Amino acid sequence: MEKLIIYQAFPRIFTNTVPDPVPDGSYERNGSGKLNDLSPKLLKSLRKMGVNCLWLTGIIEMATKTAFDDGKIPADNPNVVKGQAGSPYAIKDYYDVAPALATDVKKRMKEFEALVKRTHQADLKLIIDFVPNHTARVYHSDSAPVGIEDFGRSDDFSKFFAPSNNYYYITNQRFAPCFDIESEGPEPYVEFPAKATGNDCFNAFCDRNDWYETVKLNYGFDPGDWSTHFEPVPDTWLKMLHILRFWASKGIDGFRCDMVFMVPGEFWHWAIPQVKADYPDIIFIGEIYDVDSYRPFLDYCHFDYLYDKVNLYDTLKGIACHNWSAAQLSSCWQRIDGIGDSMLNFLENHDEVRFASREFADDPAKVVPYLVTSAMISRGPFMIYYGQELGEMAHDNEGFAGDNNRSTIFDYWSYDTLRRWYHDGKCDNALLTPQEKWLRGVYSKVLNLCNENEAISKGEFFDLMYVNLRNPDFDPHRHFAFLRYTEDSILLFIINFSGSTSSIGVIVPDLAFHMANIKEGIFHSSDLLWNHDYTYDIRRDEPVRFEVGPYDALIIPLEVFHPTLHEEKLSHVSDEK
Repeated sequence: MEKLIIYQAFPRIFTNTVPDPVPDGSYERNGSGKLNDLSPKLLKSLRKMGVNCLWLTGIIEMATKTAFDDGKIPADNPNVVKGQAGSPYAIKDYYDVAPALATDVKKRMKEFEALVKRTHQADLKLIIDFVPNHTARVYHSDSAPVGIEDFGRSDDFSKFFAPSNNYYYITNQRFAPCFDIESEGPEPYVEFPAKATGNDCFNAFCDRNDWYETVKLNYGFDPGDWSTHFEPVPDTWLKMLHILRFWASKGIDGFRCDMVFMVPGEFWHWAIPQVKADYPDIIFIGEIYDVDSYRPFLDYCHFDYLYDKVNLYDTLKGIACHNWSAAQLSSCWQRIDGIGDSMLNFLENHDEVRFASREFADDPAKVVPYLVTSAMISRGPFMIYYGQELGEMAHDNEGFAGDNNRSTIFDYWSYDTLRRWYHDGKCDNALLTPQEKWLRGVYSKVLNLCNENEAISKGEFFDLMYVNLRNPDFDPHRHFAFLRYTEDSILLFIINFSGSTSSIGVIVPDLAFHMANIKEGIFHSSDLLWNHDYTYDIRRDEPVRFEVGPYDALIIPLEVFHPTLHEEKLSHVSDEK
């Protein structure tokens, strides 16, 4: 089984070629990428870079300020839509594809189904977002199968909580946020009674920083007295299971599940096995931000993979931004020991600032030590965010998102880096700068190595930090070292997070020699990243020395000691005597 290498992309921005988008620009002015733009050539380029799974964000129809199909698909009330395009996490129809992504709006589902087939033909998996915790403020499906009722249609509006309701209601109270709710459009937005807002705001007076464009779904949990009502099975559970099966039937390979901890674990425990019973190869990735909840969500809730944001990602960002010690990386794997293969690592996604932005590294060329560590510390999945491989810095002011070091998820937009790489569908490097070409080459090398070398994709991990903390030839504040190994392959990773060239002596302890079957002696080898030749002398409990450039890493293949061959050689010598 391959190590999962995921590429997250927003189709409406990924292939948009409008060269001069304006802040807060409309669909007509700023344009949108299309599902049909994700051509065999583009998909092949991603596969060649080492990607084996494509995560497309913003597929399911969301609330938007744009009308489509000559008004047959009306725009939503702009006062409760963030940005011109709208949030991909404010779903207004779980059974439909976002019209902005369609070349022919009437055939948008067929275009998605064709994309699934193209993706598989390119030897890529395809996953989409599943948003279980909240809907858009106004939900209506015009595409649901016969017999499927809209969320909230049969709710009892007179009750804050009822087990059979899909939403929570602030009874006898109009929706009245603590900001001007009528600033975006002339038609007032009236919601009576008010529904609870998606980020667990159980009153009618949400703030601008709340998820005011969404409403919280009721899974049988009463926040008034913290009681649960899971028998009989809540209506919301049944609706969501049907939605999961609907999209699984389209041939997708999995779901990235939004804010999974905001939904009762009992739902996941009930739903995921039922989906897997019909689609055994489908994967579930959970967005989660509590290390103490990792094991229950893997074991009881049946997730395949979980975000490791608050553990490894936050530590790597702390090293870059807050002078954290690289020695803290050891505690990252220790916290998740035994479940590390189920952790999804990343340096960027749509919620986080860009690595190259002012708020992180402020330089895309510094990525090597962070990339190698995040991608290669475990057998678990690794993900990159579209444009990351080009050093996209997210310094545009796109509109609703503003200049916040992130790439917008709310606006119609295009990025110069991606436009030049996409090159009107050529998907080549012709228009890239020398640094962008170099950077994409680095990503390609690292991502491909993840599955070309079995020590990385399947091997064990051995942390060398504990034996080097007092080593005068090693700076544990800025250096990190570990081994990955199988029976037939051993790799030594030496990471330099400092801005200067370092002469690093790494002690490899006797225990590592024993566990990984490392052969002692003087050897010649080429590192896997840069193909530079090295001669090194490796002995038990003595430093093996390498020079590592600033913000750089080396991956050195070590010689494997085969005890059986050694014994056969000794036996042969004995026989000759």
